[in-house]
Amino acid sequence: MTFGFAPSSAASLSTPAAASANRVLEPAEWAAAGIPLLRSPREVVSGLHARHRPGPATAVVAVLDSDERLRASASFTRRSTGADGWMYRNALLAQLRRVIPHDLRRRTPVRTAVLLYCREGDARWTEEDGAWMWGLRDACTLHGLRCGAYITLTRDGWQVLGEGRGGRHPSAGSEPEPVAMSEAPPRIPRTGGAASDVLRRAAAR
Repeated sequence: MTFGFAPSSAASLSTPAAASANRVLEPAEWAAAGIPLLRSPREVVSGLHARHRPGPATAVVAVLDSDERLRASASFTRRSTGADGWMYRNALLAQLRRVIPHDLRRRTPVRTAVLLYCREGDARWTEEDGAWMWGLRDACTLHGLRCGAYITLTRDGWQVLGEGRGGRHPSAGSEPEPVAMSEAPPRIPRTGGAASDVLRRAAAR
């Protein structure tokens, strides 16, 4: 795989001030943000790839607990508009609100959101990646989550941007591998009450 950063094609992003105005995080800003490292990045990527089978321009946002078990995830396709972190933030926040309650009442976040984005091109950083990074960081703040890794999935494979860790499998367009990422155990239904009696009678038949 090829690692590195591709220069932005937009002249308007030639200065840090312009990048900030367009809500894009540069690689140095992301590296300085103290994003927690994934213990098993390939396992996370393989699990999300198997569940959502993302194609180009598809984003997968996932929430992990402190043991890196999957609590919730959702995927959606990016609209064909310019890279804007504010729009990406709103899209990510809408998905998070749909799949998991917020943790705003906690003093310190205990769950972490990670983002896997499948796109065309190589693994080098792009303006679009910077907008997704900005959007993920802001969406996590507004939902009471820790901002986790941003991962790109291309024809060359996957890469955790800002860390230099990656691999060739899975890749965009590859067949899903067996699900390996651990999940939270299913919730045990509450006992007692009329509903519980109905369930017990149904199970006894």
